[in-house]
Amino acid sequence: MNDSVLSTSYFNPISSTDYLPLSQMRELQTVRLQKIVNLAYEQVPLYRERMAEMGVSPRHIQNIKDISLLPFTKKTDLRDTYPRGMFAAEMKEIVRFHASSGTTGKPIVVAYTQSDLDVWREVVARSLASFGVQRGDIVQNAYGYGLFTGGLGLHMGIECLGATVVPVSVGNTERQIMLMRDLGSTAISCTPSYFLHLIDQAMSMGVDMRELPLRIGIFGAEPWTEAMRARVEQMTSIKAYDIYGLSEMAGPGVGAECYCQDGMHIFEDHFYPEIIHPETLEVLPDGEEGELVLSTLSKRAMPMLRYRTRDITKIETSPCPCGRTIRRIHRISRRSDDMLIIRGINVFPSQIETAIMRVEGTLPHYQIILTRVGGLDQVEIKVEIDSELFDGDIISSYEKLQKELVYSVERIIGLKVKITMVAPRTLRRSEGKLQRVIDERKF
Repeated sequence: MNDSVLSTSYFNPISSTDYLPLSQMRELQTVRLQKIVNLAYEQVPLYRERMAEMGVSPRHIQNIKDISLLPFTKKTDLRDTYPRGMFAAEMKEIVRFHASSGTTGKPIVVAYTQSDLDVWREVVARSLASFGVQRGDIVQNAYGYGLFTGGLGLHMGIECLGATVVPVSVGNTERQIMLMRDLGSTAISCTPSYFLHLIDQAMSMGVDMRELPLRIGIFGAEPWTEAMRARVEQMTSIKAYDIYGLSEMAGPGVGAECYCQDGMHIFEDHFYPEIIHPETLEVLPDGEEGELVLSTLSKRAMPMLRYRTRDITKIETSPCPCGRTIRRIHRISRRSDDMLIIRGINVFPSQIETAIMRVEGTLPHYQIILTRVGGLDQVEIKVEIDSELFDGDIISSYEKLQKELVYSVERIIGLKVKITMVAPRTLRRSEGKLQRVIDERKF
């Protein structure tokens, strides 16, 4: 079989809808929204009841802009209808389940028909293609497999694109380094915090990651900053790219950066984005920051209408140099529901990370510990620093760095906090999503 015949079984990014003219994209979105609203109305009691309360029916959806007439969906809706209350397909059509960890209550169960998996596979492949993964690449997939969507979602897309997947999953860090070196992995997919752990482990094994063929990092599932990207790229030879997804939509592949590294393109032919004010719920124009709301336009097993992601971002208004016409959102650095209120001040962990990374001599590993003493909030930030500061008698340098950290954090969040500097590899590492905040306050 010649190569031209073989290649037809793989996804061709040139034939995707990433470059559709705006008018054609809106027509496609309108047709798909009308179908998905009909499906949700007929098959999902929660949507039918809420639409009836609002005096809305499928016939009112004449244009994609009419999406604003529809009710919002929240994570609590999925828990309240656990496990199958949001399904729009019969069990004989459902070919896979995934679920969240359930750390804050009942797990979120999501279902997929075969056509849903086909869409998911396609958008992940489009994500990978947008930042340069191609046939011939060896992608070490260090996201967790199983009920978590990361591992299997990336796996499908890698194979769809025609690249080679190493399904190593998460954990067993020494083996990860060995496989990366011996197999010649050219790309890796994992959480950014776990990749930092891999860098540490490689150093302890005498492996210089800058000498490996690794050139692309596919990072998501937790917030990370531009400062973190710069540090990762400085410590390795990779280009670090952001990929975005959530189980309620499909999993990874809802959006991804392109090689321009200037915001994540949303694959809006399948996931329609809106930005709302998180308190008033007003729909905001492109360019204004607010909460990202997403609607599935093609998911059959479990359609989601106007799902409130709680992720804070904005839609970029300028054209992307890559030529894609699908809109892109700014990096998600915080959520509307992970905000910390400390002594009456709103603080996001991402702000603290930015402050830490601005100070030379720090490592990208930290932990925020909140306590309450005498009714007053106390904040301690443990930060790993370069090993040289723990070698020999250089107390003056140590104290200077500590003062710089206190000042940098106070300047950004408006609070003076306790900084505890610790040696490298002191803080617990994570193989999945890292717990940056330990809140021991009693409310």
